[in-house]
Amino acid sequence: MDFKGLEKEVYANVFKRLPLLITSGSGSYVWDDDGRKYLDFYAGIAVNCLGHAHPRLTKVIEEQYKKLAHVSNWVYTKPQLELAEKLLDLTGLEKVFFTNDGSESVECALKLSLANSGKSEFIAMKHAFHGRTLGALSLTWGDNYVDPFSQYMKRATFVDYGNVDAVSEAIGNDTSGVFVEPVQGEAGVLVPPRGYLKALADVTEDKGVHLIVDEVQTGFGRTGKMFAFEHEKIKPDILCLSKAMGNGFPIGACIYEGMDFSGGQHGGTFLGSPLACAVASEVISVIEDENLVENSRIMGEYLEEEISGLGLKSHGIGLMRGVDVADGEKAVLDLIAKGVLTIYSKNVVRVLPALNIGKKHINEFIEALSEVI
Repeated sequence: MDFKGLEKEVYANVFKRLPLLITSGSGSYVWDDDGRKYLDFYAGIAVNCLGHAHPRLTKVIEEQYKKLAHVSNWVYTKPQLELAEKLLDLTGLEKVFFTNDGSESVECALKLSLANSGKSEFIAMKHAFHGRTLGALSLTWGDNYVDPFSQYMKRATFVDYGNVDAVSEAIGNDTSGVFVEPVQGEAGVLVPPRGYLKALADVTEDKGVHLIVDEVQTGFGRTGKMFAFEHEKIKPDILCLSKAMGNGFPIGACIYEGMDFSGGQHGGTFLGSPLACAVASEVISVIEDENLVENSRIMGEYLEEEISGLGLKSHGIGLMRGVDVADGEKAVLDLIAKGVLTIYSKNVVRVLPALNIGKKHINEFIEALSEVI
């Protein structure tokens, strides 16, 4: 099948894809249309935290679909309310609004902050990535993403990532909130200095602006804690989640405290469907039952040790790692030839495997990496 030619003919030409047509997956492995097997070490960009075709998720999708898949938010559904309760127990926050993905979670956070502050400006970090919808794009660093649409949006004020003093100086009388990723994933897995989130929480509280933590990529065990903000024992005013929340089923959440929407200020037809919420609830249960947050921490440390053993520089936390290389794209393509899938950001190979991997998977990755670097 000429999948490259067919895409060019029938699909919007917006993606720079890896040269593979993937047809199936199981656990931490996927297969292409020629039947070749690959170790999946990017997990759909940190989405497939349980790997592919996890039997408990397969079962809950079938059972919930047989009962009820969608009714809209004109009526109440148990899976939505049960998942909301579960998320509030995990985060310690007060209210939940469900979305379909991460960009929608950021859009929700923007509107929520604006609606409750009466202010109109935001601060975001240089090299940040919060999404490609217009609101999320206003917080995203990089002219290549923004320039064609800049006339339609009010841009955030951008400051250096990791510099709390810069945030404090940038906060003005019309600042509604500060957006931050605990680890900047799309920028190449950049980790801020220790204590940065705690200092941000102190500054935003002192100045009366919202601290909005985007954990779309870091949430649900990726960094060795259920949520990355737990590393510094803070509580955000607003938390954005998605990706691993559904293990491939589209769902996200905006979770918050000390504020709320009023009737009609936000909404959506598909948001928080019983099917999506049942899946997300089971994802959380599997993470807890299989002790995957702790496994992320342990395997992350082992992965870091093995990468360092190759003489390579890496950075990250838990199972969110970046490996510095001379040419990120070439390294990723060379790894594909060795049967391993990763992704890259410039000259960084990003490593984002499922949270339930073991040492054998890491050893397989390290062997391939040693052969291409």
